[in-house]
Amino acid sequence: MSDAAHSIGRAHHFETAEQQYESATLGMWAFIVQEILFFGGLFCGYTVYRNMHIEAFTAGSHHLDIQWGAFNTVVLIGSSLTMALAVRCAQKGQSNSIIGWIIATIVLGFGFLGVKYIEYSHKWHDHLIPNSSFAWTDPEFAHVAPGPIKIFFSFYFVMTGMHALHMIIGVGIMVWMIIKVRRNEINAHYCTPIELSGLYWHFVDIVWIFLFPLLYLIGRHH
Repeated sequence: MSDAAHSIGRAHHFETAEQQYESATLGMWAFIVQEILFFGGLFCGYTVYRNMHIEAFTAGSHHLDIQWGAFNTVVLIGSSLTMALAVRCAQKGQSNSIIGWIIATIVLGFGFLGVKYIEYSHKWHDHLIPNSSFAWTDPEFAHVAPGPIKIFFSFYFVMTGMHALHMIIGVGIMVWMIIKVRRNEINAHYCTPIELSGLYWHFVDIVWIFLFPLLYLIGRHH
């Protein structure tokens, strides 16, 4: 393979750069589809149990801090913007700007994870972790059996925990992208890794857009 081909990042097993781009994009979309199926299963399970225990899930929702949830929503929307700007700069071949916007995305990602740590700490302090030490002491919902409420918090920790894990992976991918940019492996002719990383990041943000109302908002009017 020629040096020119190397310069645009084409691997030897692809005939053209367009073929490599299409293959990489198809692979990422296939991955996102299976992620949609994974989170879709959690959403369906949550919906079934919520319909079975509406009052208990409403009580559990009242113990989630809507202000922290809203703050994290704004943070992730901001991170989607910075990621989109990073992709745009990659398409223009502006290496320094790419790194700057990716760093901003990482900072916002850590901000989101920091808020989740605060929320999880509060749940631990209030004995709302769904384990043997789980205790339900809310006088407003004292008539609600603790078992179904424990189911709510089980879904809460599984769904938000899996989302946070995807965020951590996303931050790792962003660090990898910075390394690739510094190695001059990204330019205006070859920015596929940045574009696909952005696609992954946007997917993770969209998942939260569904988690926030599902866990924090529905039922609060009760």
